[in-house]
Formats: sequence, structure tokens, C-alpha cells
Amino acid sequence: MSSKTYPSLSFESELFGSGAQFVLGIDEVGRGAIAGPVAVGVSVITKSHLAEPAWPAELRDSKLLTEPARERLFEPTGEWVSAWAVGMASATEIDERGIVWCLATAAARALNQLVGKFDPAQTIAILDGSHNWLKEMPFKVAVRPKADRDCVSVAAASVLAKVTRDRLMVELAAEHPGFGLEGHKGYASAAHMDAVRSLGPSPLHRVSWLGRILAGENSAQIDVDGEA
Repeated sequence: MSSKTYPSLSFESELFGSGAQFVLGIDEVGRGAIAGPVAVGVSVITKSHLAEPAWPAELRDSKLLTEPARERLFEPTGEWVSAWAVGMASATEIDERGIVWCLATAAARALNQLVGKFDPAQTIAILDGSHNWLKEMPFKVAVRPKADRDCVSVAAASVLAKVTRDRLMVELAAEHPGFGLEGHKGYASAAHMDAVRSLGPSPLHRVSWLGRILAGENSAQIDVDGEA
């Protein structure tokens, strides 16, 4: 695998050099699924991480890792960061309020779990993507495309959020059999779409998104964040 797919602390170092004492890595997973919640992971690192032992060697953007690799990385990644949390917004909330509102809400729920773990006045967050979908925050936000690929703090948030959401989807599969949620984790695979056509939507499905699928829209157009 190319070294370009391995993250570093280069951008985090710049932020610490500008005066930050805490850096948050923020990334979302589940945005393009048709079932289950959207999740936002937040990791916290401090300037001391620049001098501490290296982060887990395999760590990178969760989309570049196999499921077994993400599972192996989950515990050591959570131990390496200072603190972390994952917030979620449900399929019902997505239907009622829209995906952008739910991304911001899921992020706020994660941050509420981290109160006292960082000083907002001395914090800069790195948000993966091309625009700031966070609600007004008490800290600076640096929006950076491909941050999940390039920045260790965001890659950590990506893995922690992905594994947390995937584990939840496996649990929910037992409560809502027939859809194969334990395999595709709520994304629009061919088998998943066939199950929706046969069984109808479950309470976990984003009903407002299903019309396009049942009308025959290609699943690639639904999977807007490119996750597997």
C-alpha cells in the first residue's frame, strides 16, 4: 500500500505550533447508508502526543482497512488518544431533520461525552471533508479534505466511529432479521435492496431515502461517502 495512504501528525503539529493545546479529530461514518444511524467520531490528542510512542502502525482511514484490521486497531487506537467518543443520530431523525442536521447533532452528542477532557479555548478541531457541517462550536474548526487519510487524529476518529457503528449494526441485525445488516451494515447492497423490496422497510431504514432505490436508482448514487 502506498505510503500516501498512511497518516501523520504533520498537520496536527502545525496546529499545536500555532498555540493549540488540544486537537480534535472529527469524522463521520454511515452517511451514505440506507439503514441505521449516522455516527460521528471525535478523538482528542494533546501536544504530548508528538513526543509519545507512535500510534498503532496499521492505523489509517477506516475505508482503507478490512473489518478484521479495524477490529484489531480499535482497542489500541482508543488507548493511544487522550479521549474519544462517538455520537449518533437515528434513521428517524435523518428522515425528519435531514442528514446535515443529523451530522451536526451526532457530533454534538459525541462532544457532550467529552466535557472536561479538553479546554475549548485552547482547542482546534480537524474536520474531514470540504465544508463545515458542525453547528456553532466553542473552538476553532479546520476543515480539511482527505483528513481521514492524512491526519492521525482523524484516522483514529474514523476507525473508532466505524467499529462502534458496525458493532451496533450487528446487534440490530438480530432484532431485525432478513435484511443482512450484519454484513453490509446498512449500505445499499444488491441483497439489501432486494430484502427491502421483499420485506418492506424496517424501523431502522431511512424511509425518505428508499423511494430512489425502489425506483431503481443505482446504489452507487446512494453511497455518497464511498464507505463499504
